[in-house]
Amino acid sequence: MPELILRKLSTVVEEIHHEGGPVAETPLRRGAITAVIKNPFAGRYEPEIQGFMDDLRPLGLDMARRLVEALGGADKIEGYGKGALIGSEGELEHGALWHAPGGYAMRELIGGSKAIVPSAKKVGGVGARLDVPITHTNAAYVRSHFDSMEVGMNDAPRADEMLLALVMTTGPRIHSRSGGLEA
Repeated sequence: MPELILRKLSTVVEEIHHEGGPVAETPLRRGAITAVIKNPFAGRYEPEIQGFMDDLRPLGLDMARRLVEALGGADKIEGYGKGALIGSEGELEHGALWHAPGGYAMRELIGGSKAIVPSAKKVGGVGARLDVPITHTNAAYVRSHFDSMEVGMNDAPRADEMLLALVMTTGPRIHSRSGGLEA
């Protein structure tokens, strides 16, 4: 498969103390890591692309390690999600190549997670943004952890690039009180 060419990485961590109500005893930490890589399939239709998922695995593991560390360790992670923005010379299917490398990397590092990793993907131009869905790591129906985080970079994805994202949280939404299953 083609060589993976990384242009840049970005890590963002939010610390949320309240959402208009009382200040939380423990702030929610919500973080994202994004990587911008060259899309090896940009500008043409390539029928055999699955092998690139194997090439993405080391990047997925590195990104997951960095994000887990930024959020305080694997034992702190309660929610996760992933996403991909594909530049205009690519196709939506190129974003689907991130499903296994991104999802399995997070699940491997936080250990014991049972829920599928939610995802979003789209084709977009430079500066496009993507709302990455977040659910609980062990039970996708835990309503308190339904969340999302917007990701993107001001100079990506260029037409021949992919922006790949992992998102994690350390707990439920601040002031969650909508009922449903609890963690």
